[in-house]
Amino acid sequence: MKNHGWSWLLGLGGLFLLLGLWWLGVALFGSGSGLAALFSPQATFVSLIELLGRGELYEHIRVSLQRILVGLSLALLVGVPLGLLIGASRQLEWATTPAFQFLRMISPLSWMPVVVMLMGVGDRPIYFLLAFAAVWPILLNTAAGVKSLDQRWLQLTRSLSATRWETLSRVILPGVLGHVLTGVRLAIGILWIVLVPCEMLGVSAGLGYYILDTRDRLAYSELMAMVLLIGVLGFCLDAAARALYRRWSHAPG
Repeated sequence: MKNHGWSWLLGLGGLFLLLGLWWLGVALFGSGSGLAALFSPQATFVSLIELLGRGELYEHIRVSLQRILVGLSLALLVGVPLGLLIGASRQLEWATTPAFQFLRMISPLSWMPVVVMLMGVGDRPIYFLLAFAAVWPILLNTAAGVKSLDQRWLQLTRSLSATRWETLSRVILPGVLGHVLTGVRLAIGILWIVLVPCEMLGVSAGLGYYILDTRDRLAYSELMAMVLLIGVLGFCLDAAARALYRRWSHAPG
C-alpha cells in the first residue's frame, strides 16, 4: 500500500513537471507574442472548461470512440484467427512472415489517398485504416501466445481424445488470452494516434475534425484544449486496457 501511494505521488509529480515545462516553453519561445498567450496553460484550461459545457463536444467524442471500437473489433476479427493459425503452423508462419512484416512497416496514413479514391470519404476509409493499424499487434501477440503454450496441455487433450473445438475453447483460447489483451492494449495506443489524422478525411464529426475546425476559426486556445482532451481520453483508454489485463491475470485459474 505504501509503494502504491508513492507511485501515485511520483506520477502526479511527473504531470506537474510536464505542466511546468509547458508553461516555461510558452514563456520562453512566445515572449513578446500575443498569439503565444493563446497556447498557454491558463488559456487552454479556460477553453477546456468552456468546451466541456458544450453538448456538441460529447457528440464528437462519441463518434471518435465509436470509430475506435469498430476499428478494434475488425482488427480482432482478422488478427486473432490469423494469429491462431500462424502460431499453430510453422510452415504458415514461414510463408506469411515476410509479407506481414512488409505490410506492418507501411504507415497506415500512407494508405489515406488510396482508400479515399477507392472508398470515398466518410467512415468506411477510416474503419479500414484503423483496422489496418490495429491488426498487427493483435496478430503477432496471438501467434506468440500460441507458440508459448505448454505442449503438455495439448498432449493431454490429445490423450483424452478432445475434439478440435474443445481443445481450442478450453486450452488454446484461455492460454493465449493474456497475449491477446497485450495486443489489444498496444493496438489501442496505435489507434488513438492514427484516429486524429484519419478524421481529417472529409468527415463532419470526430475529434480530428474538431481540431481542424478550431484551426480554421483561429480558436487556438480551443485547439490546445482539444489536444489536451485527446491526451486525457487516450490515457483513460490505456488505463482501462491495463485494468482489464490485470483483472484477467489475477483471476483464479
